[in-house]
Amino acid sequence: MMFRSCYENSGSIAEAKRKLQQWYEKVAEKNIESFNAAAESISLHEDTILNYFINRSTNASAESFNAKLKGFRSLVRGVRDKKFFLFRVSKLYG
Repeated sequence: MMFRSCYENSGSIAEAKRKLQQWYEKVAEKNIESFNAAAESISLHEDTILNYFINRSTNASAESFNAKLKGFRSLVRGVRDKKFFLFRVSKLYG
């Protein structure tokens, strides 16, 4: 919940970074292995994660579209005509 509050209650990158640092300290204090692993991973990608606060946008729509494409591709496996495949994708999702 404390990690989530970094996103919900921060208005700037600096504020989010400060709250994230507090979260890192709390994780280190509790010393729970799974949280330590998560904190390490988040720390490695911290700059990219904090970019969210520039305009508060994520890549969720792109990820959703990729999932739809994977599902569609699995339904029509064996299609040899790439142009026809792209035509169908554009009609279904365009």
